[in-house]
Amino acid sequence: MADYVWINRYEEGNQIGVVFNVTEDKPFAVGEKMTEIDENAYMNGYNWEAFFNFYLAETAPELLDGIETDPEAETYAAYYELNEENEKKVERFVKLIESLIEEETELLRIVRERGEEIEWD
Repeated sequence: MADYVWINRYEEGNQIGVVFNVTEDKPFAVGEKMTEIDENAYMNGYNWEAFFNFYLAETAPELLDGIETDPEAETYAAYYELNEENEKKVERFVKLIESLIEEETELLRIVRERGEEIEWD
C-alpha cells in the first residue's frame, strides 16, 4: 500500500474508511499536473471528492453506495459502516486511488477531456 492512502477502522463508530493524504509528494505532483490542465482542478481534499464522485459514478457506482465523505484541505476521507462487504469496498477504493496516482495518464486524460463535467469545489 502506498504511503499516501490507507485504511482506517473505527471500532467505536463501527466504521471503516479510506484516508488519502493529498499533500504527500506523489499525489501532490499529480494534482499540480491536473491544475495545469484545468485551473478549477486545484486538488485539495474537496476537489478530490468532486473527482471521485464523478469518476466512481461512471466506473464503480457500487463504491458510492453507503459512502460518507469528509474532505479537508489536506486529506480526503471516505467512510462506510463496518462490515465484510464494505471492507471489500474500501480495499477496492484504495487500489483505485493508488492506480490513478501511480498511472496518472488516465487521470490526466479525464481532466483534459471531461474536466468541465466535474463539479469542482
